[in-house]
Amino acid sequence: MRLLLAFLICLTALSCVQKSHDQTVTVTLDVSEIPDIKTVGVRGSDKPLSWREDFEMKPLVKDSLYTATFSGKTGLLFTEIKFVVNGEFEFKDQDNRRVVFDKSKKTIYQAKFNKIN
Repeated sequence: MRLLLAFLICLTALSCVQKSHDQTVTVTLDVSEIPDIKTVGVRGSDKPLSWREDFEMKPLVKDSLYTATFSGKTGLLFTEIKFVVNGEFEFKDQDNRRVVFDKSKKTIYQAKFNKIN
């Protein structure tokens, strides 16, 4: 009886594990309404992002449109992010943005600073 119970517990624990897969995310941020852009970054909950420092975004159109691409392994269906411009977080004291991963494993997310999509 104990052996059967241990087997069922192990089977249940193993069935809860999600398979991880590679995911590439490209984010594009419109900052055209913000004057005097010095730095643009993205922060988030999953590596290679962190909440402690910016993942630098590069200009597509200087002082207007910035982009960054990051990749990692995940078993999740989404990640959470916030953009940072000139050291200031968007949506202070509000929920993070939720980026839902595309099934193709290549997600494109477009946003405007401090505006909900």
